[in-house]
Amino acid sequence: MSPAVEVRPPLLERLRDRWAWTAVVANLVGQIVIIVTGGAVRLTSSGLGCSSWPQCEPGEFTPALHAQSSFHPYVEFGNRMVAPVLVVIGLVVAVLVVSENRRPWSYRALGVVPVLGVVVQAVIGGLSVIYDLNPAIVGSHLLISMALVAFSAWLVVRTGEGDAPAVRLVDGTLRILTRVLVALTAVVLTLGVVVTGAGPHSGDSEVGYRFDVDPWLMAKAHAASVWAFVAVLVAILVLLRRSGFRRRPWTAALVVLAVALGQGLIGYVQLFTGLPIALVNLHMLGAALLTTAVTFFVGTTRTRGPAERSSTTPARAVGAQR
Repeated sequence: MSPAVEVRPPLLERLRDRWAWTAVVANLVGQIVIIVTGGAVRLTSSGLGCSSWPQCEPGEFTPALHAQSSFHPYVEFGNRMVAPVLVVIGLVVAVLVVSENRRPWSYRALGVVPVLGVVVQAVIGGLSVIYDLNPAIVGSHLLISMALVAFSAWLVVRTGEGDAPAVRLVDGTLRILTRVLVALTAVVLTLGVVVTGAGPHSGDSEVGYRFDVDPWLMAKAHAASVWAFVAVLVAILVLLRRSGFRRRPWTAALVVLAVALGQGLIGYVQLFTGLPIALVNLHMLGAALLTTAVTFFVGTTRTRGPAERSSTTPARAVGAQR
């Protein structure tokens, strides 16, 4: 009998086992980064810094440098350049996740969401330029980015767990409150978009207050939704404590509370200090982090067991007879 011959797994499988987790985390980070760079475009009134799409100017892909150049084209072009990076990361995620035949289609389908989302967002970004920063298009641009953050965070959750049937760790009132918390997250984000669109940082210095609503009234409505969010979250924490949770759901809920309180503090400070651009953009970063934290918390309310990794299994060997 000949000596045992070690059979290495296929290259794609080895790449997947080594890089899948890194890829999905990098995608999540990238989805948050593009919200920050997109916020910089809006807050500096650089939305029309490039007057054309996909070119920056007719016949010019990059901003043209001349004596009358402002910084706006470079801010807008810089944000556009984040998208190709996200496309590359999204393609890597799609290949590594979709090709994972050991896992169910429900997980593998998540792998195509990031790259498709970035392509859709690029088109919406182009439409916002073509239609002179229409407020509905600009607002939907940000909300879709937040949805992509949520999908990307959920992909991170699913990549780190197994595929056994989901077992709920919370039920009854806790389960209902968790759903209410998710709904309130959507309300908070939507009202935040309206508040920004109704204020002086609506995206274009020549057309301020792009949403024709009372900005102070909308700020109050937004604050009320945040307080409702915090109240529901505190109720969840109380019930988790009473139910004996001390680890993942409890810790994740505390993280959500910390992010929400930080967001509230930034919101009030920016409101009473004249809405400085840096704080408004920090608030947008906080919104993306809040979306991520809520998604991670939802992931801790049920379990599917640990994810299997072929790299942790012994190398396969076969013997051949003469």
